[in-house]
Amino acid sequence: MNLYQPSAAPTEHTVLSLMACVFAVFLVTGAALPALPLYIHDSLGFSTFTVGLVSGAQFTASLLCRLWSGTISDRRGPKFAVTAGLMMAMLAGLLYLGSLMAIGRAGLAIAILLVGRVLLGGAESFIMIGAQSWCLSLSGPSKVGRMIAWIGTAMFVALALGAPLGSVLFKNFGFASIGLATLLGSAATLLLVSPIPATNPAPQSRKATGQVLKAVWIPGVAMAFSSLGYGIMTAFAVLLFVQRGWQPAWLSFTAFAVSLMAARVLFGPLPDRLGGARTAAIFIAIHSAGLALIWLSPEAWLAFVGSAMAGFGYALVYPGFGMEAMARAPAQARGLAMGVYTAFIDLALGIFTPLLGLVANVLGLDMIFLIAALLALCAVPIAMWLRTHPTQVPEIVG
Repeated sequence: MNLYQPSAAPTEHTVLSLMACVFAVFLVTGAALPALPLYIHDSLGFSTFTVGLVSGAQFTASLLCRLWSGTISDRRGPKFAVTAGLMMAMLAGLLYLGSLMAIGRAGLAIAILLVGRVLLGGAESFIMIGAQSWCLSLSGPSKVGRMIAWIGTAMFVALALGAPLGSVLFKNFGFASIGLATLLGSAATLLLVSPIPATNPAPQSRKATGQVLKAVWIPGVAMAFSSLGYGIMTAFAVLLFVQRGWQPAWLSFTAFAVSLMAARVLFGPLPDRLGGARTAAIFIAIHSAGLALIWLSPEAWLAFVGSAMAGFGYALVYPGFGMEAMARAPAQARGLAMGVYTAFIDLALGIFTPLLGLVANVLGLDMIFLIAALLALCAVPIAMWLRTHPTQVPEIVG
């Protein structure tokens, strides 16, 4: 059986449109991050706990929707999933604006805002999984790694640009501008995606989830180990650099993100050429070396180099192990497989990043960068196992 049965060759317009779709939803997600705490705390008068609750609701919803969005993408088609996600994002923008109308009743305003964040989290999941499944359904096996890398690159670029955009909008136009940007950006992207031909969904079984989990859990566990460094960089890099007096501290994550995007642009086709597991193993080593260099660095410039190395190395781990997950999953359950695979990352970041924060309280911030580097290396033997064991594609039965 041919694992990939493309209905048509992916055109440049199709890929760019889907990248724009992912870019749009993560741009408005990033734009809300600096504005939400100020709006909730200063305008509505709630505590920092409420800030964390409302902000975190989006990411919790995104995780909970992973399997659902993958199943919908497979049963109804990826275009349906992406369209549903964009409509959810539009509704989230409307609810952002609705919370402003209830600002005199703070409890009602925060409840409306919370529902909006939940919807945006679901929108993220539907759009990301749908876009990846859509690209994979139009591509052949020679372009799987490239497609996964391109969609992921759109997400990282959007998150990098979203925060400064949100700060400017909120400072000059208030929270209403965030709601309008979310609403209008999603609506414009829906118009962009509408002309793209839909792909036919494959017949699906109620037993698909268990069979897909069995097929992709090994690449998923490897990706979970590899993702801890990303979680550490996003949560603790700036704190470490400030603690050591290395300025500008923000450059730590910027170097990570820029080198990640550069690696994906320059070396995106590499997993398709070398194989997913082999590529992942090579880039994990670079990623771990970068994290270890941050831990070891006596001077700022060396730590910034370590940040760039960590980002460069992390760039092709996700598409590398993603290729292995797709190769082991049934062809008719690509969306569900991507949802399950990505959920391993969410679980790792949600559980181990706070735990490593507790470790930092005891051992110091620098030590958790070494720990993350060592844990990432645990994925290398898994990658070698994946490389040496032949792919066995299961069929959905039942």
